[in-house]
Amino acid sequence: MSNGWDESASAWITDMGEAGDFGRACVLDAPMLARLRGRGFRRALDVGCGEGRFCRRMRDLGIAATGIDPTDALLRQAQARDPDGDYRPGRAEALPFADGAFDLVVSYLTLIDIPDIRGAIPEMARVLAPGGTLLIANLTSFATAGRWTQDDDGNRRFRIDDYLEERAEWAEWHNIRVHNWHRPLSLYMGLLLGEGLVLHHFDEPVPHDGDPAKVARYRRVPWFHVMEWEKSAG
Repeated sequence: MSNGWDESASAWITDMGEAGDFGRACVLDAPMLARLRGRGFRRALDVGCGEGRFCRRMRDLGIAATGIDPTDALLRQAQARDPDGDYRPGRAEALPFADGAFDLVVSYLTLIDIPDIRGAIPEMARVLAPGGTLLIANLTSFATAGRWTQDDDGNRRFRIDDYLEERAEWAEWHNIRVHNWHRPLSLYMGLLLGEGLVLHHFDEPVPHDGDPAKVARYRRVPWFHVMEWEKSAG
C-alpha cells in the first residue's frame, strides 16, 4: 500500500519552495541551525532529505551533507537544485553506509514518516561516529494524537485521544496526502535511550515570525520538538 509520497511529491515540492513551509521557515529552521553553527561538524547525513532544502542549509554552513530519501521525484528535485550535492535513494530502516560514517545525523520532521521506527533509530545510531550528534525535529506526540474541534459555544479546542496507541493516519493539506505516524513520546525516548545515546538538548520551539493568526495557533499547542542526542565516545 502506498504511503502517499510518490503521488504527493509534486505538490510537496511546490508547497516547500526554497524557504519551506510555515513550520520550517518560522519555527524550526532557526533553532535547528543554531544547534549546528560553530560546532565543527564535517560530514552530515540527512535522513529523509526530501527535496534537499536542509542539506543546502547545512552546506551553507560548510558541512558536507549527504541526503537520502525513498522518493525518486524528491531526489531528482534535490539534485536539480543542487547539482554538486550528494543525494541517494535509501530508507532509514536500512541505511547504506558504514558504521560511524557521520559525525552528524539529522532527522528533520521525518520520524513521523518512518513505518519501522524500531529499525530506523538503531540505524541512525549505527552510522553515527562516537562522540557524534543526532539532531531531531519532530511533531510532538501531543500534536499527532489530536485535532482541532469546535465546542458547542463556538470555542476551538485541541482534543487529544488514544495517545498511547501507535498508528498511521492520513494527513492532508495543499494537495499533499501522506501517512503520518503517531507514537507516544515514551516510545521514541525508549528507543533512543536504548541505543546508549545521551540527551543534551530538548526544546518545544514557538514561532518567531509569520502570520499572527498562525503564530497564535502554534502557541496554543506544543506542535514541534527539537532534540539533540550524543553517541558515547567510549
